[in-house]
Amino acid sequence: MSQPETRDPAWAYAHCESLVRAGDPDRWYASLYAPAEMRPHLHALAAFSLEVARVREAVSSPMPGELRLQWWRDALQGEARGDVRAHPVAAALDDTLVKARLPRQPLVDLVDARVFDLYDDPMPTTNDLEGYCGETASCLIRLGSLILANGSEPGGAAASGHAGVAYAVTGLLRALPWHARSGQVYLPADVLKAHGVTREDIVAGRGGPGLLGACADMRALVRRHLAAYAAERASIAAVAAPAFLPVALVEAYLAQMERPGYDPLASVIEVPNWRRIWRLWWAARSVR
Repeated sequence: MSQPETRDPAWAYAHCESLVRAGDPDRWYASLYAPAEMRPHLHALAAFSLEVARVREAVSSPMPGELRLQWWRDALQGEARGDVRAHPVAAALDDTLVKARLPRQPLVDLVDARVFDLYDDPMPTTNDLEGYCGETASCLIRLGSLILANGSEPGGAAASGHAGVAYAVTGLLRALPWHARSGQVYLPADVLKAHGVTREDIVAGRGGPGLLGACADMRALVRRHLAAYAAERASIAAVAAPAFLPVALVEAYLAQMERPGYDPLASVIEVPNWRRIWRLWWAARSVR
């Protein structure tokens, strides 16, 4: 990688798009319904989210992870040492924040929320889980809306909150087998306790009826947020609709979890690309 390349915003944005296309296809496909000039900024946001979400995978213990997350805090607040713009995701994100006049604090809050990922404690309560999802997935939807509105108020602040929680909790349920193998438990401890399940059961691969019941409660939580999101959809400016499109995939994922034989610790919950594209197309068409 040459130094001139790292300072080229176009190269940095292309790097972000490549990351998102490979690692977050839902958001990449959804971005295709945004105006072409806005897509690079949406990719920068999503690539940043991927970078901080993958910190645990890249380190051997929480302390190095804390240091990596602190680097992102410092980069967002202009306090990082060295040339931050040598990092392509940081460079594209900084360019996006300046050009789209986005607030930086929500992204600092997103980094703070991701500290939870570095440790093996279960999520304490359902309210804590909703807060975590709000500061991660809902944040991306809201900032994406601001980008698409190009300086105007896009509305839908409450809608982005509910949409983000619905999408993120669904994603955590899909990732449950992988998280369990790595010692992580995002299911709230209060829900696990109500169903007689412990963190140790989950990481040891012992699920049973209790875990099925806990996951059913989480799907019910998702549907409550989907209903609240639907009630708020009229507040969203049409121009901001692409930021919300990934939520159109939630019901398809939930339906797979409700099929006979579903095992929360083993079943792969995925939607074929053709069906994903069709659902996003239909959702985009419905708001025109």
